[in-house]
Amino acid sequence: MHEIVQDYYGKQIHRTEDLRTTACCDASQIPGWMKPLLANIHPEVLARYYGCGLVCPPLLRGCRVLDLGCGSGRDVYALAQLVGPTGSVVGVDMTGEQLAVAQQYRSFHAAKCGVDNVQFLQGYIEHLDELGLVPESFDVIVSNCVVNLSPDKPQVLAGVKRLLKPGGEFYFSDVYADRRVPVSVQNDPVLYGECLGGALYWNDFLRLAKASGFTDPRLVADRPLDITDPELALRVGNIRFYSATYRLFKLDNLEDACEDHGQAVIYQGSIPEQLYRFDFDKHHSMETGRVFPVCGNTFRLLQDTRFADHFEFIGDFDRHFGLFAGCGSCIPFDTKRSEDAAGSCC
Repeated sequence: MHEIVQDYYGKQIHRTEDLRTTACCDASQIPGWMKPLLANIHPEVLARYYGCGLVCPPLLRGCRVLDLGCGSGRDVYALAQLVGPTGSVVGVDMTGEQLAVAQQYRSFHAAKCGVDNVQFLQGYIEHLDELGLVPESFDVIVSNCVVNLSPDKPQVLAGVKRLLKPGGEFYFSDVYADRRVPVSVQNDPVLYGECLGGALYWNDFLRLAKASGFTDPRLVADRPLDITDPELALRVGNIRFYSATYRLFKLDNLEDACEDHGQAVIYQGSIPEQLYRFDFDKHHSMETGRVFPVCGNTFRLLQDTRFADHFEFIGDFDRHFGLFAGCGSCIPFDTKRSEDAAGSCC
C-alpha cells in the first residue's frame, strides 16, 4: 500500500484538480482568517494540495506542531504563520516528489512569512519512532486526509500518543465510511489513492481511538463526499463516505461516557477569531459570557489543556448526577449531500 500511495501522489496526480472526488473543498468555503495565510504560500505548493479539511485549530501561538503526511507543505506553511517565531512546525511525508516541492520553496516562505521555523522529514507515519523525534515534545499534531492511507492505523495513533505532551491534541481531518469497506474496494489502487479504499467505518475509528488511549474523541466538523467519477462511483456501490475532522486529547483521567457532575464553564471571549462564540466541537458552541453546562470530560478537556486560561470553571467532581443528557450512539455525521451542506472545511 505504501508503494501504491507513493506512486499515486508522486507520479499519477500533479494538481488538486486531478482528484476524482470532492474531498478538497471549494475555495469559497475557506474561513476569512485563513485566506491571508494562504496568500503567502507559493502557487506551486497550493496547486499540490490534497487535503479534505481545515487542520488549523485555535491557540497555536508558540506551539510545537507536527504535520503527518505533509505533502508539498501547504498546511505546514500555514501553521508556521500561526505558531509564529516562538513556535515550530515539523512536516513528515514518505513521498519524495512531494517533499521536494516543500523543500524547494522553504526560503521563499521564510522571506514571505517572516519566519523560518519549519522542518521536513521523509519517513512513514507508522514509524515516527525512527525519525529522531523526542517523546512528549509536541503540543499539537495535525494530519489532513492521510491517516486513511496508512495500512497500520493503530501504529499511527500509538506514535501520536507517544509524541504528544500531556494535554496535547491530535487535530486531524480524514475520510470515513458509513459501513465497513469491502476487500474489493480496499484492494483497488485508484480507490485507495483517492482516500476511499483505506477509509475506516466511523464506529471502528471511535473504537480504535479509545483503544489507543484517546478516550473521548470529539467530532469538530463533517460533510459528505461526492464521487464525481462515474466509474469510481460504480465500484464503491452504496457506501457513503464523509470528510470529518476530529480532535483527540492526551488526557489520562477521562471517563468512557459523558457523566454529569453539575459542572459548567464560562467562555471569556479571549480566543482570536472567536470573540463572541467558541466552537469546541460539533456539539459545544459556547457563547461568550454565558454559563454553559458541561459533562466532566468537557470540563477536563478545557481545564487541563491550552484552553484553560480562556474559561471560568464552575464546580468540581464531588457530586454526580448520572449520564449527561444528549449522549447518543447513532452515526454522528450530517447526511445531507455536499451541495446542501455548509461547514468549516478547506
